[in-house]
Amino acid sequence: MSFFKKLFGGGGGETAPAGDKVLGEEQYKDFLIKAIEMRAGSELQLAGIIEKTIAGEPKTYRFVRADRMSSKDDLIALALAKGRQIIDEQGERIFS
Repeated sequence: MSFFKKLFGGGGGETAPAGDKVLGEEQYKDFLIKAIEMRAGSELQLAGIIEKTIAGEPKTYRFVRADRMSSKDDLIALALAKGRQIIDEQGERIFS
């Protein structure tokens, strides 16, 4: 996978690293959205994972955005909202 795809949220079909610290999660339209902790110095960077099982195969999409914040509650709310937006805009196409 290219550097830019990783940087800007591409990543259909790959598995999530085992070390991700999940701060919050929610089910949305048969997808599971997870807000994950990604440190950027003393701040938290907006990042998350979208998962869905399609035809018996688990699919994972990882997204990272430039937004940074100091509050975990803000991070969770924004990451889940961004996950819902990605699902609404792209649906299962995120995995291709």
